Amino acid sequence: MTSNSIDCPGLSAALSEFVASAPDLPACVTEDARRSVLDGLGSMLAGSLEPQARMVQAVVQSLGRADESTVFSAGRSSAAGAALANGVATHTLELDDIHKTSTIHAAAPVISAALAVAEREQAGGTAFLRAVVLGYEAALRIGEAVNPSHYRYWHPTGTVATFGAAVAAGHLIHLNAAQMLDALGSAGTQAAGLWEFNASGAMSKTLHPGKAAMNGVLSADLAKLGFTGAATILEGPRGFFAATTHEHDSSRVTEGLGQMWKISENGYKLYSCCGHTHTAIDAALELRAQQGWTARQVLEQVREVRVFTYGPGWEIVSEQRPRTPYQAKFSLAYVVSAALLEGTVGLEQFIGGRFGPGGVTEPAIAELLGRVHPQVSPELTRMYPAAWPARLEIELMDGRILQRSGDFPRGNMENPVTTTMLEDKFRTLVEPRFGPQVCEQALDLVRHLEDIPDLSVAFSALGQSVQAARA
Repeated sequence: MTSNSIDCPGLSAALSEFVASAPDLPACVTEDARRSVLDGLGSMLAGSLEPQARMVQAVVQSLGRADESTVFSAGRSSAAGAALANGVATHTLELDDIHKTSTIHAAAPVISAALAVAEREQAGGTAFLRAVVLGYEAALRIGEAVNPSHYRYWHPTGTVATFGAAVAAGHLIHLNAAQMLDALGSAGTQAAGLWEFNASGAMSKTLHPGKAAMNGVLSADLAKLGFTGAATILEGPRGFFAATTHEHDSSRVTEGLGQMWKISENGYKLYSCCGHTHTAIDAALELRAQQGWTARQVLEQVREVRVFTYGPGWEIVSEQRPRTPYQAKFSLAYVVSAALLEGTVGLEQFIGGRFGPGGVTEPAIAELLGRVHPQVSPELTRMYPAAWPARLEIELMDGRILQRSGDFPRGNMENPVTTTMLEDKFRTLVEPRFGPQVCEQALDLVRHLEDIPDLSVAFSALGQSVQAARA
């Protein structure tokens, strides 16, 4: 689909025109944006205490003092700095949202950028929610256009979501269509994020959305001052599509634009690990519950566990002997073992004491790991990315075979979770770290976003409460 000539002329301009003058949002879309903010804020607050988030916060503070926007658990900074720090924090626990056909975790880059600029501009909650919707719209549509080809080498939450962060920030500073096109041009030329970190379990994955958020703010601010960007950044012969894919579908960017809102397709994660493992986790948990197994019974009765998955996902989750918590989050074998043995795959399954230089040290999981054999299914690969399927076969010691399969993990729009469930997830993340009062303050803020005329006041107060709770 790529060529040396311009592909789909005017595509970047058409997208810019839309996001600069989008129609009023349906009420259901605004509510979907609120759900995304709810889920993203929970990960942002909880992740702000993690070591890599703390490192980034320290660097942001060293760049210079500013009082524009909240950096959760670390005071305030410039809007660009807050976008960077909060973007990293949101992605750190691997519990932030995921949109299946674009494979983008949009909350970390888009909401972090939107919140930082909304505070700086003293914008109200309605404008903020609209900016989030438009940012998701740009990011997820471009992601669908390049996926799955782009995914082979590039992490789209770092690359594609840079466009979404620029749109969200640009909306809040009232960029017109020409300025928005410049912002997209500057965003695209900064879009980056390579999968090589996965080989060693490096921290780069969390840096990707933080930089996407920061670069989006920078791109919008530059455009406001007249700094120009490539007018054909998506479709040009040396633009984003040509450079980062060997096959793409430009029509996905504009198909149903203004009629089908991508944020309403958003998915939410219930397990603290890579989303490509979640359908298999669901299947393992269902089989465990069906059999009424204890951990001891699993080890006594299970001879072999065969996990069938799709190729692009397997490339990310193929670690067989995780030696660190981070590697375990990208180990299909580990998370299925944990699900079968412990009946949950939460933060506690990824604590440091479970791993060592030789691999998993938790005895039961270490024993079961040798019986878990993931493999790629060509049939399931053909279903991706429209579905994220998994098939589980458990062979018992007596020769019986138990089977369970699914095409969509819990939390996807085809297998949805309620807002009440998202609020429960929020509480499990925020309350143990900051206490019930801060948790309810944050929940109340999200529930009444549209009634808030100046987010800088509300989020500054929340930031102060967060810091006081940790003092």
